[in-house]
Amino acid sequence: MSTTNYIKRLPDHVANQIAAGEVVQRPASVVKELLENSIDAGADQITLVVKNAGKTLIQVIDNGSGMGDADARLCFARHATSKITQADDLFQLNTKGFRGEALASIAAIAHVSLKTKTASSAQGIHLVMEGSACTLEAPIVVNNGTTVTVKNLFYNIPARRNFLKGDHIELKHIIEEFQRLALAHHAIAFKLVHNDTDLFHLLASNRRQRIVGILGVKTNEKLVPVDEVTEIVTVEGFVLKPEFAKKSRGDQYFFVNDRFIRSPYLNHAISAAFDGLIKPGYHPGYILYLYVAPQTIDINIHPTKTEIKFEEEKSIYALLRATIKHGLGQFNIAPVIDFDRDATLETPYAYAQKPGSLPTIDVDAAFNPFADSESKPYKDQGYRRDKSASWTSLYVGLKAEEAFHSFEVESEEVTGQLFDAFEETPEKVSFQIKNKYVITSLKHGMIVVHQHLAHRRILYERFLKRITLHESASQQKLFPLEMGLNAPQRLSAAQIKESMESMGFRYEVTAQGITLEALPLGMPEEEAQEIILELLDNENQQAPEEGFSQIDAMARTLAKHMAIKSGQVLAPQAQEHLINELFACKEPSMSPENRPTFVTMEANDFDKKFN
Repeated sequence: MSTTNYIKRLPDHVANQIAAGEVVQRPASVVKELLENSIDAGADQITLVVKNAGKTLIQVIDNGSGMGDADARLCFARHATSKITQADDLFQLNTKGFRGEALASIAAIAHVSLKTKTASSAQGIHLVMEGSACTLEAPIVVNNGTTVTVKNLFYNIPARRNFLKGDHIELKHIIEEFQRLALAHHAIAFKLVHNDTDLFHLLASNRRQRIVGILGVKTNEKLVPVDEVTEIVTVEGFVLKPEFAKKSRGDQYFFVNDRFIRSPYLNHAISAAFDGLIKPGYHPGYILYLYVAPQTIDINIHPTKTEIKFEEEKSIYALLRATIKHGLGQFNIAPVIDFDRDATLETPYAYAQKPGSLPTIDVDAAFNPFADSESKPYKDQGYRRDKSASWTSLYVGLKAEEAFHSFEVESEEVTGQLFDAFEETPEKVSFQIKNKYVITSLKHGMIVVHQHLAHRRILYERFLKRITLHESASQQKLFPLEMGLNAPQRLSAAQIKESMESMGFRYEVTAQGITLEALPLGMPEEEAQEIILELLDNENQQAPEEGFSQIDAMARTLAKHMAIKSGQVLAPQAQEHLINELFACKEPSMSPENRPTFVTMEANDFDKKFN
């Protein structure tokens, strides 16, 4: 009886392409693998060069240990690694890469060039790989270390290349991977060049300087140090002050044994530590470094190695929350409330070293309150009383009955109506409740308008109209404002410059940030920086595609900040203007976030209350 064999061994180049689908998802995946190899090689200077967001070129240059000829040839083989030799080594990992698939996977879907040399070798070796096949092997004169050049990513998988996003989004992912590794290794000098422009040039420094170098100069004033050593875990790093919490999770970095991870469980511990210090819906920022024994964690549970399993998970949760609370309290960030303390009994700092003195009593024995003002020996000459102020002079020349007739007795006037003050007037009357709601009458009831949400709808449609008709209105600043931005923010500022100008902003992108020259008409100047930073951070987090969605998000943000706030007193004319403007909108009933802007109440609703 004949049988048909269905199972076949895949060719190496097909197996490598399948493995590449797991290892290399986008250019940022290549950047991560190559940078981690340079770190594991002991390099203290690493340069990353990319072109067209990595689609055309990704090059990593380091001064690490390099490789000999045999290692250089073997590093492109599948499952070849210098990091582990047996299965037990997976639970004692102190390195980044260990799978032995990175270079093999990258070489299967790109043109790869490798130049490497060890310190003990007289010359290095140059290898060129195309689709897993070696097309060049030759000696070369090169500096100690390794240079890996990756060109034409996904050249032989066009469908995969078509799934890549725009350059702006892909570059954002590259910067994220670069920042994570740079934050984890502050003793290494990193440099990032994109399209011949330096985005980062980070010198070897301490941890705080590295954080400031990546997240921006103004980050320094936001940081609260955290430090705790226990038998289970060592916690180091910084949390951001509560007032700098954001609605996005952009400034949240967890490192375990200098490896970036994502952990919703530990993130919840930090949120619990900030409970009561930040508004609902906002998230605290942090850059935290946890160090545990390698055998107590498993980092091989996810292909990207960003999720790990802790052996003492609950204990680490409790310790992390307590450490954050202690750090916030130690630096007087968390408020201390003592209901038994009397503030009037506290001694001011100025009196700390001042000797006490007994009070003195000064009595004027000659004081006579009934004596004439001229003969009165007042010590306080600041008070004078006119002689004509004597009470007897008030009734000189009046008859007794005339004196009493001059007084009127207060009485209530009897009228035929109970509420004269609330008589209906021909003009429509509006008024505020709690400086939050504007109420006015309708033909069969009344309408209650939420002033903040209503104004957001008005401004939102106004901004969209200006953009559509290219009628942006700006107010020129007398003195241009220099705003320092980090690299992702500068990229976003350049990317959305045209859209920002259509809103009314005018600025120039510089090497350190932007020079702000004009603001949208009506924008408070003191809020301009906060609004611009939120617009740029939203662009970094969401990175919407070109078109209406980007403009829509920007219009929402501007409307939110520039709308009148709840608690703001409005004059009657302003109340009427707000209502008229609202009902002139295309969608007056809903705010840009789909919350109702007003509610109506019929007269029948009131009648039911009195039945």
